[in-house]
Amino acid sequence: MKARQVNVFYGDKQALFDVDIDIMEHAVTSLIGPSGCGKSTFLRCLNRMNDVVDICRVQGSIEMEGEDIYDPKVDVVHLRARVGMVFQKPNPFPKSIYENIAYGPKIHGIVRNKAECDELVETSLRKAGLWEEAKDRLDQPGTGLSGGQQQRLCIARAIAVQPEVILMDEPCSALDPIATAKIEDLIHELRENYTIVIVTHSMQQAARVSQKTAFFHLGDLIEYGETETIFTNPKDEKTQGYITGRFG
Repeated sequence: MKARQVNVFYGDKQALFDVDIDIMEHAVTSLIGPSGCGKSTFLRCLNRMNDVVDICRVQGSIEMEGEDIYDPKVDVVHLRARVGMVFQKPNPFPKSIYENIAYGPKIHGIVRNKAECDELVETSLRKAGLWEEAKDRLDQPGTGLSGGQQQRLCIARAIAVQPEVILMDEPCSALDPIATAKIEDLIHELRENYTIVIVTHSMQQAARVSQKTAFFHLGDLIEYGETETIFTNPKDEKTQGYITGRFG
């Protein structure tokens, strides 16, 4: 995905200023920065989740495989299948574990019969590292799982509609350290097949899971590059100040 000159406004207030970024395929890109710096706003631009905010206006272009996702001809439902999203708090549907996974593929016509559906549910849960824990309780509510399991269920649900990109908005902020470690391990595995963009407040997490890091401050993209370089030899003083804890 390529973003060029992206500006975002909430009413009269500008939240992002002329953001240019190339998101690498089959890599994890972390968006870091202080609260209110624009990283979640930018993440939501990538699958047009900002469309649901009445006062939000997006300018500039964001291309996916050469197609501007803000072109009026673009089917937003199809776009959000290609660019899946996992939110800060686990939000399983009030349905069974099985139906949490099967719902999207049925709507999008990805599965034609029960056998295909069964196979996709198992595959998605395996990819999300949840199959062994969930295989004997597929008819039980997804809300009955632990917090970490619920978040992996939400990842499985996103995978089930066969996306190309997975967006994660602070996916571990509501989880304990053990569940967080499982999600981080999962992110490592998933990047072989998916492009992942993650918003995180934890610089340690960004350093552990990502190959690229973008540092946002007050709506500006200050610096973007290899994660190791950003954390060990940043070019900008603001990046240095944030990483060393002088502000944030």
